[in-house]
Amino acid sequence: MAKVDPGHDMAALIEALTILGKYQHGNKWPTHCEHDVLYIMYVEKDAPTPEERARLDELGFGWSDEVECWSSYRFGSA
Repeated sequence: MAKVDPGHDMAALIEALTILGKYQHGNKWPTHCEHDVLYIMYVEKDAPTPEERARLDELGFGWSDEVECWSSYRFGSA
């Protein structure tokens, strides 16, 4: 998948989900949204490559130590 401009919200979200989706298998509810935060469940912190983790950061996703999953305030329920 070609990298998108992080300012293009829908394409950025799709790119981030595509990266994380490679590492999340067979769970019925892979996402959760609460208090303006979108959580991506069941993907280990170190599953994405270092390059993918850097790209996820550019796209607005980071690891949440508090809930132990990937999360984004950019794509939350505002």
